Amino acid sequence: MESGFETRIDLTKITEGVNKIKNEIKKVIVGQDEMIELMLAAVISNGHVLLEGVPGIAKTLTAKLLARTMSVDFSRIQFTPDLMPSDIVGTSVFNMKKSEFEFNRGPVFSNFILIDEINRSPAKTQSALFEVMEERQVTVDGNTYSMSAPFLVFATQNPIEHEGTYRLPEAQLDRFLFKLNIGYPSLEEETQILLNQQNLTLTETIKNVKPVVSSEEIILYQQTARNIIIDIKLVEYIAKIVNSTRNHKSFYLGGSPRASLSIMQGAKTIAALRGRDFVTPEDIKFISIPAMRHRVLLTPEKEMEGVKAEDMIKLIVEKIEVPR
Repeated sequence: MESGFETRIDLTKITEGVNKIKNEIKKVIVGQDEMIELMLAAVISNGHVLLEGVPGIAKTLTAKLLARTMSVDFSRIQFTPDLMPSDIVGTSVFNMKKSEFEFNRGPVFSNFILIDEINRSPAKTQSALFEVMEERQVTVDGNTYSMSAPFLVFATQNPIEHEGTYRLPEAQLDRFLFKLNIGYPSLEEETQILLNQQNLTLTETIKNVKPVVSSEEIILYQQTARNIIIDIKLVEYIAKIVNSTRNHKSFYLGGSPRASLSIMQGAKTIAALRGRDFVTPEDIKFISIPAMRHRVLLTPEKEMEGVKAEDMIKLIVEKIEVPR
């Protein structure tokens, strides 16, 4: 916890809870500290996450472990080209005894949803997630069914393999609070992964991960994070960053107001996780790339040059004067 100041909001419970979760995950996952911190920030910001990376770097595993550390209902959905919207949200079935239709809930009715390879299913199936991700409810046959809190979607996709995949529409990408690009472990981390698993199988190791926080505690952490203080100058700083992406010659599409809201809430949560009840410019800089990289589109010229969206976001953030 950062010190040297007096906190006005009691952050003891949130920091203790987060440390417990991190300790459980680290029983299995080696390194990936930034990914774990951002995934926790998304949970406490009550936002969804898109995890992108090549196969075998523990995207799915980390999300499953995160769910295991919480006493919440968990559903894993493997997206495939033949998956139908009703396979996700559920369908109405005629009950012969009662002579009426009954709604059979699909796997999306859970607290923590892990969607593997979200880009494997066509747009019709992906669109079934639109309402549930944004409104935390689904409408089937004119009836609306609400999700239990907390409700979080973690989705994975592979950026390399394009055979049999469907690009996620911009409207759906915008529903994700963060997009995390996950890389390979370092040589030291990979050595440690091998040492950790030379005696125990992965299944045995995962069984050692236990629930350490309840769903009620997660909701409490979310409420605490929303109350973190952000100065008006820092609100303007966020607005300037996002506005600059709309007027920059490198971007075909800039960040939306939802990008600004995502940065603000993400920065508040990061401040809370780091033991502060106020946001600093560093929190905003840290959260800007994961909150915006999936919400902007580069011009075709920049894409042909091999420029990445995060590189341009970083340049924009560095150019804007930090409030004092």
